[in-house]
Amino acid sequence: MAKALADQPDAVRVGQSERRGMTVIELQVAPGDLGRVIGRQGRTAAALRTLLSSAAEADGKRVTLDIRD
Repeated sequence: MAKALADQPDAVRVGQSERRGMTVIELQVAPGDLGRVIGRQGRTAAALRTLLSSAAEADGKRVTLDIRD
């Protein structure tokens, strides 16, 4: 989904790590795309986090999203 939002989809990178029993999805985008991925008042980022949490909860996991430039 982040690639669809970004002007530079080739610069989008997704990583995964574990912290305190929670999976952390790390989303890296080009500096120019950071605003597009976060959205006005963080609405797009909040929607991405909601979708991610809902999908993870169906599998019984806890997940969070970190967005980096």
